[in-house]
Amino acid sequence: MQDLREKVLTKKTEFEGQIITVQQWKVALPDGREAGREIVLHNGAAAVVPVDKQNMVTLVRQHRVAINQMTLEIPAGKLDDPMEDPLMCAKRELEEETGLKAGMWQKMAHVVTTPGFCTERIALYLATDLTQETAHTDPDEFLSLVKMPLTQAVMMVEKGQITDAKTCLGLLMAQQLLNQPAFLWQEGMLRAKPGMNDYYPKADGC
Repeated sequence: MQDLREKVLTKKTEFEGQIITVQQWKVALPDGREAGREIVLHNGAAAVVPVDKQNMVTLVRQHRVAINQMTLEIPAGKLDDPMEDPLMCAKRELEEETGLKAGMWQKMAHVVTTPGFCTERIALYLATDLTQETAHTDPDEFLSLVKMPLTQAVMMVEKGQITDAKTCLGLLMAQQLLNQPAFLWQEGMLRAKPGMNDYYPKADGC
């Protein structure tokens, strides 16, 4: 089988910001020729689909200036450090943006967003057994919360009314998980059958 891997020869930092670092890489192609690559370094992120016992999902409405559009997104945020536990980041962002805390956490996926030029990976979680407290967003965050049936949110994805990639994937995966017999609703709480991986009950102090 042909080896398709590229070998990194050099790296040069062109810009270093608070969220991203941009580098120029020189790589050796599989046929021996050299080529340039523009690479964006990102710590990574975590995103949460919070679903209550009425099967309502809480989304965040905000303006994304890069595309000059209002978007509906699942709560999310970047890791403070590349080595930060994505689950801890997910819990922090859910509480900061929505005031919600979850008693049960299920990791759904860990995906790359734009592997052609960016190192960002986003961990996606399903959060259930929700309790409401007070949101405390960052000073530069302006957003509003929108609660709707999960089925309605999925329909908005299918109609192209929700276009944020992590949100589309998270909502579709959450609906699939919640409809699978591997999960049981007991007293309004999501429980996993024995043997399922990456399932996190609420720990003391979380």
